[in-house]
Amino acid sequence: MDNPPDITRPASFIHVFVPGAANAVTLLLLHGTGGNENSLIELGAELLPDASLLSPRGKVLENGMPRFFRRISEGVFDEEDLHRRTSELATFIKESIAAYNLDPGSIIALGYSNGANIAASLVLSQPRLLAGAVLLRAMVPFEPTELPKIPGLPVLLLSGDRDPLIPHHNANHLAEMLRNAGANVRYSVAHAGHSLTEEELDAIRQFLEDVSTQP
Repeated sequence: MDNPPDITRPASFIHVFVPGAANAVTLLLLHGTGGNENSLIELGAELLPDASLLSPRGKVLENGMPRFFRRISEGVFDEEDLHRRTSELATFIKESIAAYNLDPGSIIALGYSNGANIAASLVLSQPRLLAGAVLLRAMVPFEPTELPKIPGLPVLLLSGDRDPLIPHHNANHLAEMLRNAGANVRYSVAHAGHSLTEEELDAIRQFLEDVSTQP
């Protein structure tokens, strides 16, 4: 007879969970457009080998490609859908904390492109949910009517000066917005496009090591 389903496993998102070492941080891996729940697993394991990895697949399809929220056109987001999908993702994280016995104070989002944008939305709308965020090629997800209070929240924001998808001034505005909310933001602009450089991967690794060893 088939084994009964695990009713404790979060079912709100298709996802992969890879347990890490005891008391390790959890990396919430959020893929870019066209990615899936497996896209960032290898990178997450390489960047922080002891971490648990929690990687959901975006529910929205754009020309058959998974995303985390709808957009109206390139660089123009459907904010109503963004807020709804951000809330859904927050619920999934809370479900996963219970199902996988995760430390709720040690969840760090690592998002790329569309995944970075919804990670930024989580930071701005769910300020107590994350212990840090790595935002790779992110834009301002929305303009909040009031900035959250996120004193000392560690955030790494990496942009490319030749990125055809992310206007440089937009990423700079996101960095200033997060700083004004109290976050401890490391922001740098590489001489690169939408893809990451080896130097940026080193910066991510160092950031994660620093955050994961904070008392």
